[in-house]
Amino acid sequence: MTAPTPDNPTTAGGVPPGPGGVPSLPAQTQAAGGSPTVVVGTYPGYAQAQKAVDTLSDNKFPVERTAIIGTDLRLVENVLGRVTVARAALAGAASGAWFGLFVGLLFGLFSDSGWFAVILVCLLIGAAWGAVFGAIAHAATGGRRDFASRSSIQAGTYAVVTDAEVADQARSLLVSLNWQASGAQ
Repeated sequence: MTAPTPDNPTTAGGVPPGPGGVPSLPAQTQAAGGSPTVVVGTYPGYAQAQKAVDTLSDNKFPVERTAIIGTDLRLVENVLGRVTVARAALAGAASGAWFGLFVGLLFGLFSDSGWFAVILVCLLIGAAWGAVFGAIAHAATGGRRDFASRSSIQAGTYAVVTDAEVADQARSLLVSLNWQASGAQ
């Protein structure tokens, strides 16, 4: 790895810097097969882009030469609720109970008698230890993350791209079908 110098402006990854010294990547102008790609439609949501590709597929278009590319990516974290020590212990108990059930089933298979009791005892022990470890793990965070959330990556727009050789065919199919869907004649 080399450091950038005035004589060698390449970044440590070997990529020449773009504006402001930030590494820039070459634009995606070629598909996996090596042929240039062309945008044939841009949509505000993934469902519309998926419908466009499905429409092309329904009309015998070679969709294996098509891609949906999301741009303007952003991370969205939806907060699901507050996590208290009691909730953390409850979640730990549920996880521990599943593990205890698994261990109990394994022990129960090889037990001579009382296999149901073996499964029940293992389930209860697993739930108890899970609750203890869940509460301890939450308390160890010191209140730095007292909420549960779910993260997802979402795109601002979705572009449908095809190989350059079939782009005109795809565009004409999408335009004619959008005209038909609008009720225009």
